[in-house]
Amino acid sequence: MNPSGRPRSEAPAAQREGSGAGPDAAAVDVASPCVSLCEMSRHNAFCVGCFRTLDEIASWSVLDAQAKRAIVAALPGRRAAAAAAGGAAPEPPR
Repeated sequence: MNPSGRPRSEAPAAQREGSGAGPDAAAVDVASPCVSLCEMSRHNAFCVGCFRTLDEIASWSVLDAQAKRAIVAALPGRRAAAAAAGGAAPEPPR
């Protein structure tokens, strides 16, 4: 544990999320939007839990932070479109 009470390997959330904190913010990883409700919708090409495509899910581990942020930014619109179409649109856990 470090003085802040976090395990030594865990970075502060601001740095983990690539918020611009720290000198290497562009290289810091972006958390996966996976909510462990992994099932592809029969109505569209998205996972009913995280609203990513199969390609986005499969390539997540090799995408750079900028590409991950672009995917994450698209998710609310996908969720809203699915809800408007009557598809599953669970809110992400907080």
